[in-house]
Amino acid sequence: MSVPFSRAEAWSLLCEWTESDSLRRHMLAVETGMRAYAVEFGEDEDLWGLTGLLHDLDYERYPDLETGHPRMALKELEERGAPPEMLRGIASHADFLGVSRDSRMEKTLFAVDELSGFLLACAAVRPDGLRGLTAKSVKKKLKQPSFAAAVNRDEVRHGAEELGVDFDEHVRFVIAALEERADELGVRGSAAA
Repeated sequence: MSVPFSRAEAWSLLCEWTESDSLRRHMLAVETGMRAYAVEFGEDEDLWGLTGLLHDLDYERYPDLETGHPRMALKELEERGAPPEMLRGIASHADFLGVSRDSRMEKTLFAVDELSGFLLACAAVRPDGLRGLTAKSVKKKLKQPSFAAAVNRDEVRHGAEELGVDFDEHVRFVIAALEERADELGVRGSAAA
């Protein structure tokens, strides 16, 4: 299924709706993880990537989970002709909407979302950024409730389980994907060459 807008158009829309650099980086990180998994699973890289890129499109403008996010993004994307798979994927990443995660893409978005945010937080406090970050050190940080406190630890673990992948392998896979865009994500690290 093709997406009726380009990656550049999606990025422009994201920038129009989102001013926060950290939220933009988060959505870029989720796109990165989604694209990597799409390649791994032999799926549509653009569909998966753009779904990841736009999954939190309205979070800054409409943060109220009762009436806003992700409903406003879904409305906007539907008006722009987004495919049903993208809309359902974005809807299913928000547990509070009660949309089941049935497809591999839906499960992957959920698995990559919170983990990506946590990995960016881990990288931000390391001199080497993402380089050398291990699943073991990520799990250690997950046990510290005060570190990246907004990240839902249960969702991080449950995402890997739902996707049917080993947690450590999942963490390593997403780290490797993010490393390829470390500069763009702002997590290269001061010690990186």
